[in-house]
Amino acid sequence: MPMDASGATVREAVAVFDTADQLQGAIDEILSSGFDRAELSLLASEHAVTGKLGHIYRRVEDLEDDPAVPRRAYVSTESVGDAEGAVIGGLMYVTAGILMGPVAFAGGSLAAIAAAAAAGLGAGGLIGASLAGLIGQQRAQQLDEQLRHGGLLLWVRVWDKEREERAVDILSRHSARDVHVHEIK
Repeated sequence: MPMDASGATVREAVAVFDTADQLQGAIDEILSSGFDRAELSLLASEHAVTGKLGHIYRRVEDLEDDPAVPRRAYVSTESVGDAEGAVIGGLMYVTAGILMGPVAFAGGSLAAIAAAAAAGLGAGGLIGASLAGLIGQQRAQQLDEQLRHGGLLLWVRVWDKEREERAVDILSRHSARDVHVHEIK
């Protein structure tokens, strides 16, 4: 991830945050300041980091400038909510369709078909809500893992001196620590 497509070096602003709110505030301002979501990356899960590096890390500061550290793309809270809604809604419709089909095929009355649809919507909604909860739970677990190791690590790709200065300023104003720019190959 640190190299661009041409194999040239990549410059990034790096910061560690002590709370998810600080991180989110910085990301919101960075995105509203002309940066693209694709220019942001976060530390991958503890499991992914351990698998890639072959050892458990103790502090996020040890990973800041390591180009081999696995990362994950930034996904907004809104996108997570959209995914949760899609899981719930999709399962509701599928379950309703599955339960309505046999009733309609057997020649059931409109009331029986409607009752099967209602039962399917309810069952699908319950299953979907449970699965959607797992999506949010996984995200919260990754944040907690990183906080236990000293903070939430954010990298912001910078293309020139002006964007570099803007990124460092934003990160610093949102209570990030160890804010710096590095260049990696």
